[in-house]
Amino acid sequence: MMPSSAHAFALTEPGMQHEYLGDGISVIDIGLERPRFGACYLIESNGAAAIFDAGTNYSVPRILDTLAARGIARDDVRYLIASHVHLDHAGGIGALARELPRAQVLAHARGVRHLVDPSVLQASAEQVYGADVVADSYGALVPVPAERIRALGDGEDVDLDGRVLHFIDSPGHARHHVTLYDAASASWFTGDCFGISYRDFDGGSEPMIFPTTSPVQFEPDAMKATIARMLERRPRAMLLTHYSRIDDVEARARTLLRLIDAQVDLAHRYAGRDDAVPALTEALQQLFHAEVRRLGAPVTEDETRRLLAIDAELNAKGMLIWVEREKNASRNGPG
Repeated sequence: MMPSSAHAFALTEPGMQHEYLGDGISVIDIGLERPRFGACYLIESNGAAAIFDAGTNYSVPRILDTLAARGIARDDVRYLIASHVHLDHAGGIGALARELPRAQVLAHARGVRHLVDPSVLQASAEQVYGADVVADSYGALVPVPAERIRALGDGEDVDLDGRVLHFIDSPGHARHHVTLYDAASASWFTGDCFGISYRDFDGGSEPMIFPTTSPVQFEPDAMKATIARMLERRPRAMLLTHYSRIDDVEARARTLLRLIDAQVDLAHRYAGRDDAVPALTEALQQLFHAEVRRLGAPVTEDETRRLLAIDAELNAKGMLIWVEREKNASRNGPG
């Protein structure tokens, strides 16, 4: 997920920066927008450690503080893993790698070049959001030395001192996305492939969850296939970047699949209109609040709109780009 031009992310005030979830896993608040908005994860095994996602440059002190609090030396971090190269997930990975000199960086093959040379990511973000917004939200992106980065293959296992981390190619949200299955906790580290579930909406009959379809590589069929592939492991929990652990995975998956279809239907309805982005954004806000009402979460419609303003706009833009891409592919035919 990335910020919209109208909604720059803001650093949250320091507070509780990490929480131990059990099974050698800690969730770290990366400090964007509001508390418990974005996360990365620390995975421990026999004194060795890995970090899944890295937030932004401004998240690095929080990650280092968590290592110290958990009694992990910087040289004991073996892997820095990028789920994908969107800046709220991997914007800080180069800066973090400088602080953790023995860690190998792991990423999807499509994302490696952008971590080695982040100039295209930086320039693209500045073109869309403005240089000041990018500087305030992410800072200057730091390259990862090529010799410290390795592309992950689909189905590859990585050993973390006896703890097997299993990776799969996970398109749907982005074509440069991987997810990680951890058998020790029977959990998937999902990045943005298993939706968003903010803790602000807890208190109803079940956690609220919805797909993230932000620009520019959303593909609904691929996202459904990735979800199905994750469910094959019968996981006990999903560890989301936005935000943290959710259980009762089968029920959450059914909701996600239903809302993917609902968003696709809305995108087709509004595509082609002069006001397509604001109209679809409003329709998504209504869809999201209907979910809040269905669950009985103690959040007003005004509060829902405020909390989900960024997501609704980004989802709308991503859906409309997908519809246009599908139309172009249909016009051009095979090949």
